[in-house]
Amino acid sequence: MTGSEESPSFRLAYVPGVTPTKWVRIWNERLPDVPLTLVGVSAAEACDVLRGGDADAGFLRLPVDRTDLSAIPLYTEATVVVIPKDHVVAAVDEVSTADLADDIVLHPLDDTLDWERPPGRPAFERPATTADAIELVAAGVGLLVVPQSLARLYHRKDLTYRPVTDAPQSRVALSWPEEKTTDMVEDFIGIVRGRTVNSSRGRRPADAAQAQPKAKRPDAAGSTRRKPATGKTAGKTAGKGPRSGSGGGPKAGKGGKGGRGGTGGKPRRRS
Repeated sequence: MTGSEESPSFRLAYVPGVTPTKWVRIWNERLPDVPLTLVGVSAAEACDVLRGGDADAGFLRLPVDRTDLSAIPLYTEATVVVIPKDHVVAAVDEVSTADLADDIVLHPLDDTLDWERPPGRPAFERPATTADAIELVAAGVGLLVVPQSLARLYHRKDLTYRPVTDAPQSRVALSWPEEKTTDMVEDFIGIVRGRTVNSSRGRRPADAAQAQPKAKRPDAAGSTRRKPATGKTAGKTAGKGPRSGSGGGPKAGKGGKGGRGGTGGKPRRRS
């Protein structure tokens, strides 16, 4: 036995902005004997963590290299611009990239948006991380365009954000090494996709069989029971019976002369 077989566990990586709480709770309810460990990783290192075996699966941002990693897209995030609360953009409900043309827009090295051309004026130097870029926005150095979940993650009282209508959007996916699609990975895929515990694609066929409705038991003769007659049908059946004087007994004869009443046929002639 290997160490993983003696004490099974599941390691789940996730990038900033993703909140796996709901899926972790369902895992703990269904597989209480298999501890799930969360591994926080940066967006840039997420794929290498999966390839290196430091996590069994992970929530990351697309695109990923599909040559050795499988990925199931889950949802798409809105894109927003993070601004100081006293910035002119804070007075509107939404903006376009053209509205940011005169502003310095920071483009951190860990940016997850697939820009063809970043908006605004470039900064003198690119921040190393999104967290660093947020600090620069608060200092009045520039603005930052990010997925909405990151704006919420790095929320500050002196900052706010507005949707950017024509910016690229970030897609979050569940990914894992294709060669390591283990039973536990399949279990977690089922949870993320909303399968029930008795799903036919789960690892518990016995449980699924117990959930099937029981077949009706035939009666002792092995035939289908007839329903009892009711209403008019029952009345007609009860009223039928052998007619008087037919089959089962003689006709009720009239009292006759010479004591021959009740006998049938003609009297014999005397010879």
